[in-house]
Amino acid sequence: MIGGILGFFITIFLYLIAKRLYRYKPILLFSPLLFTPVALVFLILGTHTAYEAYNAGGKWLAYMLQPATIAFAVPLYKHFPLLKKHASQIVVSVTAGSAVAVVSSALLALLMHVDKQVMFSLIPRSITTPIAMNVSEMIGGVPSITAVLVLITGLLGSLIGPYIISYLRIQDDIARGVLLGTSAHGAGTSKAFEIGSLTGTVSSISMILAALVTQLVTTIVV
Repeated sequence: MIGGILGFFITIFLYLIAKRLYRYKPILLFSPLLFTPVALVFLILGTHTAYEAYNAGGKWLAYMLQPATIAFAVPLYKHFPLLKKHASQIVVSVTAGSAVAVVSSALLALLMHVDKQVMFSLIPRSITTPIAMNVSEMIGGVPSITAVLVLITGLLGSLIGPYIISYLRIQDDIARGVLLGTSAHGAGTSKAFEIGSLTGTVSSISMILAALVTQLVTTIVV
């Protein structure tokens, strides 16, 4: 049975394995964001472990998301003069992108005639997990469903984003950072830091702004 502190260490162990595999062969199957949760599901089902038992230790990893997000303040301070110079472009771009993400999610849900609760769970899918779950609960969605949708959005965004950047030949760090941070939140920001420090910094700002804009637009749309 995977319970308590064991669940915590097994999750970290699987993530480290996934990172090494992805570094060796960067394909979708080995992406840590996909490999780790899928492997955990198989382990939990195979050992007949109740989710509550696993989460007794695994939940501490979720709590670490908040200080990890705050840690983005370090590169923000480092590149502050440049970010101040391009503040208007970043704010306008992120606002537009976040609004489109919320409205398109709502329209897609309406066109597919999904349950209203599922629709409310879908709307905040483009922002970082802790905030998305809070927004989902606030508007009447299911936070656990939102968390899965956020994971899928981040995974696809971090995988597709670099191809879009390459195909469109986007060389500007500000544009690349806004694209990844707004569309793929934490996963996109991680990918952005692989491209460059400034790209990652802009992505982290975009992710934070997107969360604020999404909360406002979500309230209006709902």
